[in-house]
Amino acid sequence: MSKTPSDKRSTAPSQDADTATRTARATIDAAGWRRRGEEGPAVVALGGGHGLSATLRALRHVTHRLTAVVTVADDGGSSGRLRREFDCLPPGDLRMALAALTDETEWGLTWRDVLQHRFSGEGELDNHALGNLLILALWQLLGDEVEGLDWVGRLLSIHGRVIPMSASPLVIEADIVDGDHRQRVSGQVAVATTRGRMEHVRVVPEDADAHPEAIRAIDAADWVILGPGSWYTSVLPHLILPSMRRALVSTRARKLVVLNLSAQSGETDDMTVADHLRVLADYAPELRLDVVVADPSVVEDVADLEAVAASMGAVLVLRQVRTGDALCHHDPLRLAAVFRDAFDGVVGDITSPPREA
Repeated sequence: MSKTPSDKRSTAPSQDADTATRTARATIDAAGWRRRGEEGPAVVALGGGHGLSATLRALRHVTHRLTAVVTVADDGGSSGRLRREFDCLPPGDLRMALAALTDETEWGLTWRDVLQHRFSGEGELDNHALGNLLILALWQLLGDEVEGLDWVGRLLSIHGRVIPMSASPLVIEADIVDGDHRQRVSGQVAVATTRGRMEHVRVVPEDADAHPEAIRAIDAADWVILGPGSWYTSVLPHLILPSMRRALVSTRARKLVVLNLSAQSGETDDMTVADHLRVLADYAPELRLDVVVADPSVVEDVADLEAVAASMGAVLVLRQVRTGDALCHHDPLRLAAVFRDAFDGVVGDITSPPREA
């Protein structure tokens, strides 16, 4: 491992210092962030869809020792069609995680765009993402989900690894209460879009095992990241699956939760950001957190959120992590700065909500 100039003793040969300086410069990426590479912490990010992608795009600036553990309950769109026809894991969220970790070279970005390309037509290929078909083809050829994802990762020159949450596809169910009406809803799309208060969210089969590679990654991690994302259908499943919950509770890794920037229509209507944390505590009361990150512009009651975070063992960090436009998107560099400070133990900065212009 090369040392930086500050690590060298004053008696070190000048050529060693020159080599160290060149090495230090080589660890600065195009955006001016220090690449930590193999010297960075081992981080496992949990979730699915656009929320996990936002986390991974930020984490790539902080460390390349990344493992994305992805939910496998999607039953809509291209993923749902392939899942039903071939009885396979839904590949869509796995594809998005791979794309988020792609090396930002001409090679990597070109193959990322190929992976993300979605067909538009009148036939059977309509709305299928090419990457979903590529992943399915590798699964059928190799007979191993993780090995297939590793091959796609090599093609894209990704930084890190993508692993499914379970080796078998899961179904999300929930009881949804709307006034005096209660109904049991099954399937990720239905659960996410049916209006009402969610109760008794569960995964089927209830005794499904977490993927062994996911368990190993969590056990060996320095940090585990939960959120942002669809709270009940992408984040919470990791705490509902018994073997995954046990791994998250028992790991010595520190745990950080990134809260959402807005309510998700049909899934988290009328929930405060503090309520999001309460959901995690309700389903995994033994889970202890270290850091909770929220954008101050979306926090309704700072004292309430701080109290809930403290009850779970965490310090609350309020930072502007959203993009500067009107869209509710996490900014990769702003989120990366929070991750960097958390990993370095600098988490005491709490900022006030930005003033209206």
